[in-house]
Amino acid sequence: MAQTEHISGKDDWTPPSETCVHTSSRVFVGRDTELSTMVELMTTPPAVLLLEGEAGVGKSRLVRELLEQPAVAVRRVLTSACRPLREPFPYGPVLEALRAVGPALDSVDPNPVTGVLRPLLPELAHHLPEQPGDLGDPAAERHRLFRAVRALLAAAGPVLLVIEDLHWADEGSRELLRFLVAAPTSNLSILLTYRREDLGDRGPLGSAYRPPENAGSAVVRLGSLGRDQVGTLAAALLGQQSVSPEFADKLHEQTAGIPFVIEETLRALQDPAGAVRADGATARRLLADLDVPVLLREAMAERLATLPEAAVQVVRAAAVLNVAATTCLLGTVAGVGSANVDDALEHALRSSVLREIGSRRYGFRHALARQAVYDTLSGPQREKLHARAVHSLARVDPLPLVQLAEHSKAAGRDLDWIHYGEKAADHAAEVGDTATATDLLRALLREPVLSGDDVDRLATKFSAAAVGGLAHHDVSAELTRVLTDRRLSNMVRGEVRLCLGLLLLRQTHALESGRSEIELAITDLRDRPARAAVGMAVLAQAHVGTTPIAESRRWMRRVEEVIARSEDTEVVTELLGNVLPARVQLGDPPRMRRHLDRLPRKPGSMTEQWHVVKVHGNLADAFASIGHHARAREYLASASRRAEESDGLPYLSTALQCTEVRLDWLTGRWDGLAERTRGLLADYADLYPVRVELSLVLGSIAAAQGHWDEAEARLQATGVEAPDESFAPVVIAAAAARARMCLARDDPQQAVVEIGRGLAVTRRKGVWVWAAGLAPVAVDVYGRCGRMAEATRVLDEFTAAVGDRDAPVTGPAEASCRAAMHAARGELDQAGAWWDHAADGYRALPQSHDAALAAEHAACSRIRLATGEAESTLRAAAESFDQLGATRDAARCRHLLRRLGTRSPSKRGRRGYGNELSPREREVARLLANGCTNREIAEVLFLSRRTVENHIAKVLRKLGVRSRADVVVDS
Repeated sequence: MAQTEHISGKDDWTPPSETCVHTSSRVFVGRDTELSTMVELMTTPPAVLLLEGEAGVGKSRLVRELLEQPAVAVRRVLTSACRPLREPFPYGPVLEALRAVGPALDSVDPNPVTGVLRPLLPELAHHLPEQPGDLGDPAAERHRLFRAVRALLAAAGPVLLVIEDLHWADEGSRELLRFLVAAPTSNLSILLTYRREDLGDRGPLGSAYRPPENAGSAVVRLGSLGRDQVGTLAAALLGQQSVSPEFADKLHEQTAGIPFVIEETLRALQDPAGAVRADGATARRLLADLDVPVLLREAMAERLATLPEAAVQVVRAAAVLNVAATTCLLGTVAGVGSANVDDALEHALRSSVLREIGSRRYGFRHALARQAVYDTLSGPQREKLHARAVHSLARVDPLPLVQLAEHSKAAGRDLDWIHYGEKAADHAAEVGDTATATDLLRALLREPVLSGDDVDRLATKFSAAAVGGLAHHDVSAELTRVLTDRRLSNMVRGEVRLCLGLLLLRQTHALESGRSEIELAITDLRDRPARAAVGMAVLAQAHVGTTPIAESRRWMRRVEEVIARSEDTEVVTELLGNVLPARVQLGDPPRMRRHLDRLPRKPGSMTEQWHVVKVHGNLADAFASIGHHARAREYLASASRRAEESDGLPYLSTALQCTEVRLDWLTGRWDGLAERTRGLLADYADLYPVRVELSLVLGSIAAAQGHWDEAEARLQATGVEAPDESFAPVVIAAAAARARMCLARDDPQQAVVEIGRGLAVTRRKGVWVWAAGLAPVAVDVYGRCGRMAEATRVLDEFTAAVGDRDAPVTGPAEASCRAAMHAARGELDQAGAWWDHAADGYRALPQSHDAALAAEHAACSRIRLATGEAESTLRAAAESFDQLGATRDAARCRHLLRRLGTRSPSKRGRRGYGNELSPREREVARLLANGCTNREIAEVLFLSRRTVENHIAKVLRKLGVRSRADVVVDS
């Protein structure tokens, strides 16, 4: 971040304090505060501004942006820069800037003293008076020259004098600038830029800077960009909408937020699109092994060339160590004695090759600077320094295992590399850092010197770490490679294959492949029944694909036999993580209660704790799916608390977030839910189970709001048209949502098609509990289309299948089915009563949206019977939809009320909104931002075209935009 220091100023001028981030066509990011400061000061002369910042931080870019501002462009801008010349020409930068002042002198008579500039500025000679005679005193001559420069600037009208790179200025130029800065003329603004690190012990003007007494003055210290700003800049430079937070973090870490280094790094990036969705491990790989930019390499070489040999050795040691290190460690690795290391380090610090990082530790400003130095080392030099690092770090307590592993590998000490690498991976796995663990174990497994026992041991650990992490695509490929390693024993091959299958279940279009791998693993693990049972427990999960429930129950029984025989709490808990939630999802009360009794109250190990987190998280998801929402909340809270206490595995944490989203959607906690869900979907788009669940939530919300295109796209992403490669409960729910949307769009025939998809999966699976959302819509759709036999069949199948199930959601669902059946038969009184019963049942769960829909249906039944209570029920349903944010549903209810001749105020009442958008105008604005036409807005909100046009006119006026294409609203 940058700092602006107010020095002094007329009218007590102070710089603005807020921070903004924006991009322009030339990618200008994160400097709005500094730019505002500079514009205000430079357009209110006399003024002096010093802009300080390290190399590459963006001083020149900021100056260019300043000069393009309209308030500055009307001034005469004189620019120049100092150069790193061996023998610079005295006053050269200032005289170079003055050459552009000529046109301003056409209508004025400069002060006679300016004549002394004729030989120095021959381009301006015809504008200047005659040259005065010599004074015979060098000091007097210099003073007269300085006066002449100031007089020439005074004659030029409003002037902005910009001198960049003041750290390279000769002493004469500094003296001249000190003279101008001390008392700038009333028309003059002066901007000077410099690098503090290249000034040495001097001030930017050669001595301490004293602000002028009668002029505005400020020092702006331009800092590096923050993580968010780095992400914004990276996205703009790569031509992407955004980059992943993980990529932004790693890029910030590697470049220290210095814009020039960021730009040069991204220029060398091989896969720009990969930055959009890169997780932490992928981000590291994208940025690893990039060539150091040529300009940065050359700059570092120049700095090293100015250092004494001992300082160079210390800098090289720092490059090898790759982390901030103490003076003692640097000296030991460099081979520089304690008597000389302090002096050597001081040279490195003064030249800004190294800097203090933290307390009494020293390292490089950013990773590429370190790499530039490291690349100067020959192979033997590197091995020697890495070997010294191993020797030194091996005496540190506690051992820095990752560093020891990396230095051992680089030093060619294979046995030490394997020893420390495995220990480092073990420690990383223990603390939940699966990315580090998998990276280390992947590298170890590629070592040709490993024995068969080594490969077995490391492959087992790698498989376990891979399952707990998020980088499933990369590690799946590595596990496939490990399976071809001839050193791998058959028993461990089964373990690796099991983990590969688990990872494939998280990937798009890989469910069947995953199940096949797991079945093969069970055969390979026949001599390890507990591990084989883990595979069986996965195959027992009924929700995966369209495998009939009979097949899942067969695997469940086999796993339950292992659970019944086992006395190992850790094994039992791991197996229950899949089997118990499966029983809950099926609504099997006796077995469910028996299994719950086997869960440990106090886990005895960290692994067992993670298994408990998984069980509780999966139970939360299972209970949510059948309507036990209070129990779902309890298990979710327990799982989240335990995960936080144990630094749980990333995949478990992700699954818990997904469950929370789904539970909030079901229970009507929609405030901010869509935004939160979109964020999770962006972060975990590569995790297929997560993606389909989140897409269902977003699609359902979009449908309730009338955003048809988004709803179609989101629901399509659930795999509803490819159920074999998706998850049955999600597919069934998505089919119901699509059918309901078809009815809303007056397309009952397509609704029949969508219902057919959901029923096909339900009947193939044989789990009607999951059809609690589908069955009522199916009966309604078939009834509206006059297909009463099919409606009756669905009702009979559903009621017969769920009668003995422990699934609260099936009660109001059955009531909804019966209500829809009565409505189809024209038995409106009975339909209304059943809809009331359904609404009460949904409220009790609670499932707010379903409750409001049932209430709306009840009201519609009574409207047709002309009963008076319909209006109040409908008005209450509209309010419920409003509270949820179900815009389309609320508008539909109010449309019906208008047809009845009643008015229904919005939930905010009838107050005036002034220049704020009213609730209706906000909905119109949101639809405009989504690209909807007037016709589409009228359809969604049940308004006339003329009313929509009036709302749009108010929205444009209140938002201060000219075109509907410019409308942007908060999500």
